Amino acid sequence: MGCCTSTESKRDWKPLEERSCTDIPWLIIFTVFCIGMLCICGYPIATGAASRLISGYDSYGNTCGKNNTKIEGVPLSGRDMTENKYVFFLDPCNVDLVNRKIKSIALCVSKCPAAELTSYSDLKQFALNNGSHLCSYDITPTRYTGHGDRFTKCPKLPVVPSKPIPVLHRCIPVDVGCYAEFAQAFITFVSDNTVLRRIVAGVMASKEIIMGLCVLALVLSLILMVVIRYITKVLVWILTVLVVIGSIGGTAVLWWLYVDHRKALDSNTLSVFGKEVASDNVKALLIYAIVATIFTVVLLLVMFFMRKRVALTISLFHVAGKVFIHLPLLALQPFWTFLCLMLFWVYWIAVLLALGTSGMPVKNNSTGVVEYQMQGPLQYLVWYHAVGLIWISEFILAFQQMTIAGAVVTYYFTRNKSQLPATPILSSMLRAIRYHLGTLAKGSFIITLVKIPRLILTYLHSQLKGKENACARCMLKACVCCLWCLEKCLAYLNQNAYTATAINSTSFCTSAREAFVILVENALRVAAINTVGDFVLFLGKILVVSCTAFAGVLALNYQRDYTVWVLPLLIVCLFAFLVAHCFLSVFENVVDVLFLCFAVDTKYNDGSPGREFYMDKALMEYVENSKKQGLYKSGDGDGREMKPMARGGTSA
Repeated sequence: MGCCTSTESKRDWKPLEERSCTDIPWLIIFTVFCIGMLCICGYPIATGAASRLISGYDSYGNTCGKNNTKIEGVPLSGRDMTENKYVFFLDPCNVDLVNRKIKSIALCVSKCPAAELTSYSDLKQFALNNGSHLCSYDITPTRYTGHGDRFTKCPKLPVVPSKPIPVLHRCIPVDVGCYAEFAQAFITFVSDNTVLRRIVAGVMASKEIIMGLCVLALVLSLILMVVIRYITKVLVWILTVLVVIGSIGGTAVLWWLYVDHRKALDSNTLSVFGKEVASDNVKALLIYAIVATIFTVVLLLVMFFMRKRVALTISLFHVAGKVFIHLPLLALQPFWTFLCLMLFWVYWIAVLLALGTSGMPVKNNSTGVVEYQMQGPLQYLVWYHAVGLIWISEFILAFQQMTIAGAVVTYYFTRNKSQLPATPILSSMLRAIRYHLGTLAKGSFIITLVKIPRLILTYLHSQLKGKENACARCMLKACVCCLWCLEKCLAYLNQNAYTATAINSTSFCTSAREAFVILVENALRVAAINTVGDFVLFLGKILVVSCTAFAGVLALNYQRDYTVWVLPLLIVCLFAFLVAHCFLSVFENVVDVLFLCFAVDTKYNDGSPGREFYMDKALMEYVENSKKQGLYKSGDGDGREMKPMARGGTSA
């Protein structure tokens, strides 16, 4: 279970040759944890909290729609509510915004009022005609008009029409009086200003165009994933030129401003106050210029040392395009993951709401209202449930990464691409389920250990906003930033650990250690891929959004039924960016997996007979060019000279 297991310092990698179950103890722990999550789900069901959530309960502990038992100390409890299936609030406008709940007295009624009731006589007539008593249980309908407590135990007049929620059986007013001012202001805005009506009319009139542009964004994203390998070289050169010109130009401008302000300060033409301001500006410009100079020098040095390794990014993008040609269903992985996350989140929220109505009935002595509260050790079930949200969500995301890694590893280390499995993605899923669920559980748990304290510190930082203790706020913010950086680094290492596991079927710690060693040995290549590659993909997202927006402007220009395009075009651009991000994020994962496969391939193979390369022809050409330029001399990889390569190991 620990990360201190001893392994051989040198171990031959045997991609896809041997398979064994990894991190079995962590699979057992994760299974037990999931059983605990199911027990938490069963607890509100067994204690009746789930039925209270669905059917609702009144302020005296009676669950609507069922026969209840007596609660000690609550006279109006233990009533038969079989016929009263809906929860009715005497004053639905009495909302506690801090605790996010309705403070009004709640009753179980057999029917929600469908028409407005303006007097107590109307309440009496409604009760006699429909059998639905809208006043407290201890007041009979015949006494509604003259009872002394009718102002506190009957609904606030007028009673507006309400409709029951189909699932949760609560009477929700159709037109709540406390929203009258807001509604009036909204109606006034709509009547006085035609902008909103024109925008809404524009969306309705352009719904076909919006759907067509969304399809266009989807098609453009698919085309871009194939074409990007051909335009990567151009984008890299554009990026290089822009970075060089921008950094040098920006530094030169700062030094020019510093000299100009310095001359103005020495000219003795300024007032005393003007000299103080100019002196501060000169000091600030000097600091900015020095920092910009250091940044520019470091950036140019890094680019100089990385210039020959940028070609690897281009080659990897080229091969990634081929991967998607052979495995087109990889692009659908984010959609399946999103669907699984949505289903889990819906389940999690439903259980959380059920836990909110769990526990023992507790009477509030000041108001006489009964609330259900969990006491003792049971109150920590919510914390357990919160940890489950993060761990299982991270596990689902890790499963997607393992699926992508397994499919790409199978593609890379299969010499004859015609011998790929009929369903490589499904095979990768089944292999992850059969062998590597424990590894996924361990990796996702490590992310959870970092994410939970970060979320807690973020909450504390938000609570301290506006407080006088500025030092505590700064320290908390620094801790949040550090934990965020640590989380991103661990997520990147986890992704490469999953790839190493998919290659050689090793445990999480072994895979993470070996992946880390390989990444350190190829630090400049990793920097080139993560900087240049990410920027190229970002440009790809902008390209998809720009093309979609341009097509939208052309299409909407010929639509004369309305004049405002803002909302339709905004919807289209947002959808285009989300689609491009989904596709290109998978593309980025594929590139990262390909790089680790390439690094393993070049470290343990040299092209000689019996140790042929697995790599694609494009990567082989990169290796040959790098060999000629001396990039594979002693000290690179495992320190061996590259031997002549055998072409039999390549595959176009």
